[in-house]
Amino acid sequence: MPYGYNGNILHIDLTNGTLEVEYPPEAFYRKYMGGSAMGMYYILRDMPKGADPLGPENVLTLFTGVTTGAPISGQSRINANAKSPISGGIGDGQGGGFFPAELKFAGFDGIVVKGKSPKPVYLLINEGNYELRDAAHLMGKITGEVDKILKEEIGDQKIEILQHGPGAENGVIFSSIVSMSNRHVGRTGMGAVMASKNLKAVVARGTRKPEIFDSKALIALNRIGPKILPDNPDMPGLANDGTATVVMFNNTIGSLPTRNYTEGQFEFADDISGERMSETILKERDTCYACVVRCKRVVEITEGKHKVDPYYGGPEFETLGTFGSYCGIKDQAAVALANQICNQYGIDTIACGATIAFAIECYEKGVISREQTGGIELKFGDVDAMLAALDAIVKNEGPLGQVLSQGSERAAAVWGNGANEFLITSKGAEAPAHMPQAKRSLGLIYAVNPFGADHQSSEHDPYYEEGVADLNLDRLKLIGLSEPQPAYSLTPEKVRFAYNSQLFFSLCDSAELCQFVWGPAWTLYGPAETADMINYVTGWGVTVDELQEVGARRLNLFRVFNAREGLDRKSDTLPKKFFKPLKGTGPTSGISLSKEEFETALDEYYKVAGWTNEGVPTAETLKQFDIEWAAEYLPA
Repeated sequence: MPYGYNGNILHIDLTNGTLEVEYPPEAFYRKYMGGSAMGMYYILRDMPKGADPLGPENVLTLFTGVTTGAPISGQSRINANAKSPISGGIGDGQGGGFFPAELKFAGFDGIVVKGKSPKPVYLLINEGNYELRDAAHLMGKITGEVDKILKEEIGDQKIEILQHGPGAENGVIFSSIVSMSNRHVGRTGMGAVMASKNLKAVVARGTRKPEIFDSKALIALNRIGPKILPDNPDMPGLANDGTATVVMFNNTIGSLPTRNYTEGQFEFADDISGERMSETILKERDTCYACVVRCKRVVEITEGKHKVDPYYGGPEFETLGTFGSYCGIKDQAAVALANQICNQYGIDTIACGATIAFAIECYEKGVISREQTGGIELKFGDVDAMLAALDAIVKNEGPLGQVLSQGSERAAAVWGNGANEFLITSKGAEAPAHMPQAKRSLGLIYAVNPFGADHQSSEHDPYYEEGVADLNLDRLKLIGLSEPQPAYSLTPEKVRFAYNSQLFFSLCDSAELCQFVWGPAWTLYGPAETADMINYVTGWGVTVDELQEVGARRLNLFRVFNAREGLDRKSDTLPKKFFKPLKGTGPTSGISLSKEEFETALDEYYKVAGWTNEGVPTAETLKQFDIEWAAEYLPA
């Protein structure tokens, strides 16, 4: 038996109802480590060029990593990949909680799903056994109801459930895959893909914990976490106030998107802050399997207009941004309710809240009328209008819901009349709540990232800027970064920072490690400890450089897939809005990105990555990272 993983991958053909187990060699696991790097091997191999993202030829992969389920913080993650219905390129999403570890304990490292079932089914994996079961009775149910039904039906309250919600069944393109009714594999429409295959859920239960190579060393490393947590300037806030701890920081530096990215500061930021949440509606701090950080929020509101059930968790920073400051909403209870509705319907909160903010600006600027909104008078700061728009979206009802359920980019194409001027999208993905006007290299990553604007695909600029980087420079040197740059810069060295840190984050999404625990700069553990941890679990003796190469494999395989599907430099763009000066007050007022500096940085990024000037990996680069097999999928 291998250390740390099972060596078993389950292949499902839903069209025929067949299930088979593959037993890859150890070298395969070390080369890709799991997650989306491993998923891409099967997607490129088995999905034909030009496949319909919502058709049976799309391939959906669900992979854990080689350390998933180990007794240490930040390892219980799962990755979903398929062709995205949003971009037409690769789709990618990660989620935490307890399902990833439970799937590993149930006997499998990953699942490859092909075809489409003629009727709704769910997959049950229990102690190494597996079967498809009828799911007709689960359709149309919100996530919490599905959880309850399946636990009673199977007769085990300890099962873990990964499902798409009714939003995906209703045709909402930015639907997520959800576990625990509050942990999302979101951003790229993987819930919509899962629903298109008539696969309602994956249920896991197991007690087969993989053997650890050096359990004593791993226990020692795990014990270091609680000791060093208080001394890390970023971690206590994450532990105490969750990801919402950065609301006030981003507001201070002018990087809190306000009124659809028109301003960088929100005058009511304190009302939606993590500190305010902890003081008022926070019920408890939740966590993922074996993690000491406990950053997950659980909120409860029992009185007033907006009641919230703690079963559905609580809002993250991005949700407070998109449904809060993006929409000009200061009512944290209303934002918490919006978060609950998205969790019940399995909807990505970033895409949904940002799409509503886009619609509000379109309405206020006269691009759309009340007839197009179904009578909803969309205004920034109007709680009732925001919630009415959300209800229309998750149900895909009415003239507003039917358009916005397909995302803001498609909505702009439907509405015309200059609506595209108000988009904040890249590759169809709405930008998260970190502004490239203040974080320049992050803007570059929003453009070049294979699945669109994403804030968890590279390290953020302040950690490599003068005055801040000194706190983390010893860690950054391990990935080749030693020359902190001025604020608001997009120099060639900043481009290197974007790329090198992107590789480490790419590694984390292959080994399936939480980027709040394992990372290149501010996290609980740095690159050296990451290599140590993987070695303690597997016994492989990997180095930080080898981990960077794993990240490079994933990134290059993503770009090969996109190039095959027709996405290259022409898709590596940013919205017009990012090149217009921000309004309002604060340090980023009047600031914008420069098209010239962006294009120059794009050229430099491709050069650093070893790609053509069109952003396509070369055969030589693929060979450098030991994935020369992928060259056959490059466009001629």
